[in-house]
Amino acid sequence: MSHTPGADRGPTVTPTRVVVGVCLAAPFVAMLWVGSYARVDPRFAGIPFFYWYQMAWVVVSTALTMVAYRLWQRDQRARRGGAPK
Repeated sequence: MSHTPGADRGPTVTPTRVVVGVCLAAPFVAMLWVGSYARVDPRFAGIPFFYWYQMAWVVVSTALTMVAYRLWQRDQRARRGGAPK
């Protein structure tokens, strides 16, 4: 059986991958920390904080997932030796 150099290495932790992890973990932490948003005030356009905070995280989560995906693609291209866009 042939042995390729580097095939038995563990996962590589790079700053880009750490940022990707933070981008993907932030929405979970924000939603699981209920004490930070379990209140009525401040209201936004008459909507209690509890509701508009959660809806804002839908938009923020989408943006963070997009950033994580783009960073992951760039990291994978760099690992394969391709030129980043």
